Amino acid sequence: MNAPTGKTLPPLPAQPADVPWPTTAWPEGGLPEGTDKVRLHALMDHAFADEAPADLGETHAAVIIKGGKLVHERYWTGFGPDVTCPSWSKGKSITHALAGILSGEGKIDIHAPADVPEWAEAGDPRHAITLDLLLRMSSGLAFREDYEPEHPSDVIEMLWGKGEKDTAHFAASFPLEHKPGSHWSYSSGTTNIVSRTVARAAGAFGPDFEAFMRERLFDPIGMTSAAPKFDEAGTFIGSSFCFCTPRDFARFGYLYLRGGMWDGKRILPEGWADYARTPTWQQAGVEEGPYGAHWWLGLAGPGSFSANGYDGQYTVVVPELDMVVVRHGKTPLDVKTNPKTWIADVVDCFRTA
Repeated sequence: MNAPTGKTLPPLPAQPADVPWPTTAWPEGGLPEGTDKVRLHALMDHAFADEAPADLGETHAAVIIKGGKLVHERYWTGFGPDVTCPSWSKGKSITHALAGILSGEGKIDIHAPADVPEWAEAGDPRHAITLDLLLRMSSGLAFREDYEPEHPSDVIEMLWGKGEKDTAHFAASFPLEHKPGSHWSYSSGTTNIVSRTVARAAGAFGPDFEAFMRERLFDPIGMTSAAPKFDEAGTFIGSSFCFCTPRDFARFGYLYLRGGMWDGKRILPEGWADYARTPTWQQAGVEEGPYGAHWWLGLAGPGSFSANGYDGQYTVVVPELDMVVVRHGKTPLDVKTNPKTWIADVVDCFRTA
């Protein structure tokens, strides 16, 4: 495995010896002694009020895993444990896992020029872009990430416009705006380039790649509800579209909490989870927050890392507390950062336990 690992990362906790792995069902437990239950229930009551609060919008699901056990979950009216929810950009972190599997097999070198046909010519300045730079959102490509319908938006054009039939080709056709590695810019197009690169390494597209996803990632950890979506070219639209139940999204976060191990079997190569949470350099003035490799950093305190999606979808991994928190909902753009504060407050309720 050729991914770098951080030297100061907090350790990832091991599976408790007396707790079964949640492959078929989550072991259940009560809230740990010392949890600030009054504050926790107040936060939940606010989020799940019959009339969605203006500061959060709708919260459809909350799942809390602590020490390998499901210790709290709550659902809004019309939702429940069996309802699948959209990933939106949480799919990017799933794409990171798929890249890791191929990297572990030696079929991908993340530090070599990425296998992107549009950049194959040695004289093309984009030929210098590595998979590592793509996973770190540092390619330098001129791709505009904007979800406002009235704004010029490359991501909307890619998902629902002229790029929807071949999302990776659409994204890979953009020119450089910055020298590779010199500028951080969050881009859904980047992830679909990665997704196609992974499919090329696996030698599988469309249904064949979905079978690969299930055999190597979803089935071993019990993500039976996972429903990935593909474009007409057969590329998994890893930027945006993998539907799952909240408990299955928690399983995915739990895989990273356990360093890529699952019930005695290594699913992700050693060090790949650390690679996800190793900080990426970002230029001054970045507002979105710190980033690792297709995972966000620090949402629930130092050492935490998370898969974040549009509309307020989150899977947050908190190694310090041996904890995973999943939140799904529909949050208006004008308060889009508020669910992050709510999740951080929820996690904080367990810091005295």
